[in-house]
Amino acid sequence: MSERVHNRLAVVRAEHRVSRRELADAVGAHYQTIGHLERGQYNPSLDLALRIAEYFRLPVEALFSLTAFRPLSEELYPRRRDEGTEADTAPPRGSST
Repeated sequence: MSERVHNRLAVVRAEHRVSRRELADAVGAHYQTIGHLERGQYNPSLDLALRIAEYFRLPVEALFSLTAFRPLSEELYPRRRDEGTEADTAPPRGSST
């Protein structure tokens, strides 16, 4: 039994404004295969994972992982536990401070 391979394919593809069909044509796959990969219904072969990573000029581990990815917002904008939210630290509306 194989483990599920998590991926960020849909996010990266959307960021690059590439359709499933365009990506599929570029890497030699069927466009439905790209959809199945994005939904986690199929795991990519090593060959396909490497071709996709090469297409986006990213390391394969940026796109595929055996463990679930943290949300991009957490990775890009980490918050320390001791920091409050802006709402916690902002003065109340209408105050002159």
